[in-house]
Amino acid sequence: MLYKGRQTHGVYRVDMIVADQVVLELKSVEKLMPIHEAQLLTYRCITGKRLGLLINFHTSYLRESISRRVL
Repeated sequence: MLYKGRQTHGVYRVDMIVADQVVLELKSVEKLMPIHEAQLLTYRCITGKRLGLLINFHTSYLRESISRRVL
């Protein structure tokens, strides 16, 4: 991946990009931490996408574990 003219050599790996517009960061952790939010922000900045979803699958109700972030 190329970022600001520099090669990142596979250091950053986005989980998924949907419709070339939305960055998905998928987790399965007991509790989402600030580092997970920072990771999503980093991936949005690198890819130039405004919309990101942080989804945690370690929950009883998936709708309670989806965080939408827009730049």
